[in-house]
Amino acid sequence: MSGRGESEVDAAVVHPQPTEVLLENHRAFLRYLERLTGSRASAEDLLQDAFVRHLDRLTSIPDEGVVPWFYRVLRNAAIDRHRRHGAQARGLAAFAQEMATAVDPSADMHREICECVGRLAHLLKPEYAQAIRAVDIDEMPVKGFAEAAGLTPSTAGVRLFRARAALRKQVVRSCGTCAEHGCLDCSCRRASGGAGV
Repeated sequence: MSGRGESEVDAAVVHPQPTEVLLENHRAFLRYLERLTGSRASAEDLLQDAFVRHLDRLTSIPDEGVVPWFYRVLRNAAIDRHRRHGAQARGLAAFAQEMATAVDPSADMHREICECVGRLAHLLKPEYAQAIRAVDIDEMPVKGFAEAAGLTPSTAGVRLFRARAALRKQVVRSCGTCAEHGCLDCSCRRASGGAGV
């Protein structure tokens, strides 16, 4: 057969579109991901996500390279998911360990915190100071504070929210970076021009 005949045969061969190639291999991709993740649901999620994310790239990949390229995409997606889940699991384990070993502040520390908050509350609007003292220092339920102040529970909740926001600003203004980093040795001497509050 001449060279011209071979080129006519090649022209008659219809090459499937990259999307069709991927769809034909759907089950193989799913099995591959299931082996990597150990979960059919995770495999289905990863495969669907990969199809959606990479569909627009298919036109730039040669037909004969679509399947190997997509296997690399899937492998990388599975690795990324594994890393994310590992980081989440480590974070949860660290939090659980912290909660298991956490102790309530001592009575002296609790008193010191309450005194500091009480001093700073005096710098707030009177209705905010009242809300902070009643709910956060005296540990009165919000509903009880609402009744005592002659407010509806929702109005009391809004007032407490605004009071806490104002107090937070005052703590940062007074204690500086101490407040941001949770320093326990806070003398609160920077409020009101360096004098004690």
